[in-house]
Amino acid sequence: MRQILFAGAIGLFLTLIGTPLLIKLLARKGYGQFIRDDGPRTHGSKKGTPTMGGISFILATLIAYALAKVITGEDPTFSGLLVLFLMAGMGLVGFLDDYIKIVKQRSLGLRAKAKMAGQLIVGIAFAVLSLQFADSRGNTPASTKLSFITDFGWSIGPVLFVIWALFMILAMSNGVNLTDGLDGLATGASVMVFGAYTFIGLWQFQESCANAQTLTNPNACFEVRDPLDLAVVASALMGACFGFLWWNTSPAKIFMGDTGSLALGGALAGLAICSRTELLLALLGGLFVLITMSVVIQVGSFRMTGKRVFRMAPLQHHFELKGWSEVLVVVRFWIIQGMCVIVGLGLFYAGWAADK
Repeated sequence: MRQILFAGAIGLFLTLIGTPLLIKLLARKGYGQFIRDDGPRTHGSKKGTPTMGGISFILATLIAYALAKVITGEDPTFSGLLVLFLMAGMGLVGFLDDYIKIVKQRSLGLRAKAKMAGQLIVGIAFAVLSLQFADSRGNTPASTKLSFITDFGWSIGPVLFVIWALFMILAMSNGVNLTDGLDGLATGASVMVFGAYTFIGLWQFQESCANAQTLTNPNACFEVRDPLDLAVVASALMGACFGFLWWNTSPAKIFMGDTGSLALGGALAGLAICSRTELLLALLGGLFVLITMSVVIQVGSFRMTGKRVFRMAPLQHHFELKGWSEVLVVVRFWIIQGMCVIVGLGLFYAGWAADK
């Protein structure tokens, strides 16, 4: 429990004091946001706002995790390190994308093939490594079975697992990236999901099958390799994003950029895979799914019928063009995300209680 508290508090503190320093550095170098001409007109005022702010909470999360381990004298685990690797690796791909946008003044950043290649390399490395490092009970950080609240069904095998893991990583990374269009929207939504995974990791630790002899009902236990350390990682991310939100909320002093959005999406996917809650993530991160689906529907409709369903996709811009203020859209979307987290955690607990 102390690890979780230390990680969250340190992550919060580091981004609260570190983000302003990053803002000054990026502003001095002229690393400002490039605004697309086809976006809402109200976004014109955002041009030049420092971007690549994801650097702030990525570094804060890594430092918070490390310091929490040093302070408590606990050792890192493979599960925790793998999620951090996935976060940092995806963040590096996003950083290269942001850097090209700024330095070369190319609004689309990395070429699509190069960006996809980077994501695939990081994702495949994570997926393959997550099936290694079995503990004394034979549990690896990830499982080749699909999972909702716990693993279910038969093993899909390592090859199909890697494909499935890649799908989750790419879907969540791009989902957060699409959501990151309004000040604080993606950051605030991510805070809620990381809070949920802090609770899930702590609950899985308390009800771990490794402690079956002390449980009232061993049949309702969780076979997760390092649940407590996953809670530490989630807490560090929650705290770091909370601190970043202080500077990212409207009017934003800094944007996370692809550096941050790809990193957050990777971290969410990694936590879901290692905590055996893969399909539950679609509900816990319901806002990201909703916004991604709005883009899929818009593109599909235009290609098939030549007509658009929304005034603009992603969905948040549709409501902006309907006259909603940016703050109104963000707060209402946060409410939707909060409801998704509440329902998701309710199902998680209900599933455990039903087995009990």
